Amino acid sequence: MQKALVWLRRDLRLYDQAALHHALKNNSQVWLAFIFDTDILTPLLKGELDANGLKHDRRVDFIWQGLQKIDEELGQQGTGLIVQVGNPTQSIPQIAKDLGVNTVYTNRDYEPSAIARDSLVQSSLEQMGIGFESFKDQVIFEKKEILTNSNTVFSIFTPYKNSWLRNLQEKDIAAYDCTPKKGQLSPIPPKLEAPLPSLESMGFSSTGIESYLPPGSEAGQQFLEDFLPRIDQYQIGRNFPAIKGVSYLSTHLRFGMLSIRGLVREAHRRMLAGSMGATIWLSELIWRDFYFMILSNHPRLAEGAAFKPDYDNIQWESGPHAKKLFKAWCEGKTGYPLVDAAMHQLNQSGYMHNRLRMVVASFLTKDLGIDWRWGERYFAEHLNDFELSSNNGGWQWASSSGCDAQPYFRIFNPITQSEKFDPEGKFIRRYLPQLDKLSKKSIHAPWQAGHIELEAAGILLGRDYSQPIVNHDQARKNTLVRYSVVKKISAE
Repeated sequence: MQKALVWLRRDLRLYDQAALHHALKNNSQVWLAFIFDTDILTPLLKGELDANGLKHDRRVDFIWQGLQKIDEELGQQGTGLIVQVGNPTQSIPQIAKDLGVNTVYTNRDYEPSAIARDSLVQSSLEQMGIGFESFKDQVIFEKKEILTNSNTVFSIFTPYKNSWLRNLQEKDIAAYDCTPKKGQLSPIPPKLEAPLPSLESMGFSSTGIESYLPPGSEAGQQFLEDFLPRIDQYQIGRNFPAIKGVSYLSTHLRFGMLSIRGLVREAHRRMLAGSMGATIWLSELIWRDFYFMILSNHPRLAEGAAFKPDYDNIQWESGPHAKKLFKAWCEGKTGYPLVDAAMHQLNQSGYMHNRLRMVVASFLTKDLGIDWRWGERYFAEHLNDFELSSNNGGWQWASSSGCDAQPYFRIFNPITQSEKFDPEGKFIRRYLPQLDKLSKKSIHAPWQAGHIELEAAGILLGRDYSQPIVNHDQARKNTLVRYSVVKKISAE
């Protein structure tokens, strides 16, 4: 009788799941486990704690609630989810041994630290005579599956996308059947039976994230069904943060509560039917594959290296002044309303609209002259949908140091971005209510408003709202000088 353990990580669902499918296909008894990895949790516990000495982290809460839903679903089939807190390199081999399984099944991860972890787990299992099998599940194409005509890795997105679409076949996006046979999902043995560890026992507090971002596959599916009637206008709506124009699926996708194959199937079908919105949305999903591919082929990026090495010669602002500027950016006190409103959105909810991610990243690197790695780390700490590959790719794109990045001389003007994408100031008013009484003209740059309008709105700059911490026109000139070192090196 073949027995298997499915090790869940960032694939928190029981449908269309590659590792679960193969485990059920090849074994008569199957169990599922998740490990809250202390190597990941311990760094998260640093920093500010609440009055009870607990850390507020929406992602840990989101995962924890998602696991509860999986446990409940498995409970209806006579089993449950084995959940432990510890180091997976020790926990998984021990669980596998206690269950007496033949093989551990899991889905591949592409971050260097995860690859190293999985290698240690595999080695330990092999010493015990237990197999380790991993599968592609969180991307459509991985590693070196999409290559240039000269068999090299792509570094430019558009030709990668074109090749990705040419290579796409039905089998690449077909759903995996994960229906167990009766009794195949086995009860947890008494030795391993235990309630899910509480958030508090791990040092974390409840965050209330479920009030606006309910976790689990069912909730993810509801978000998808809510988005599909809007998908045909996605190419327009996605740029305006004050309207409901995007999918809001990124966090469920990040933790595998939704299947990437299901999303691509839906987008691709609609693209073939002529939907421009679905075409653009599919392109965004392909960007996700692109950044996974880039990271898996260039692991040095996880260590903070610029994709274009010449850009590591840029002299960023440093010292107390840089820290002061960065603090103002983090707290949404730059004096540029669209930037500040976006940072308030992030700090309050863990979400930031994609257009605004580009705006605030450009502002940090090219208006304030702050190293993009500072912003990358801040997003990594605060984004609900934080994904190393996409976060790194996005920040390097904005700072012009990445593959297929924004040219260094192309610098977002935060005022014109605001006027173009939040013309009525609705988004700004939502997150900066102190500016609510300003006209739709003045709200994008309050310091340009007259004294009479500011007084009538009850605003004293420097007291009710920040003065601009930098002059954009001067900052633009400084950036062109700062980046000239790259132009010089490239010419040599």
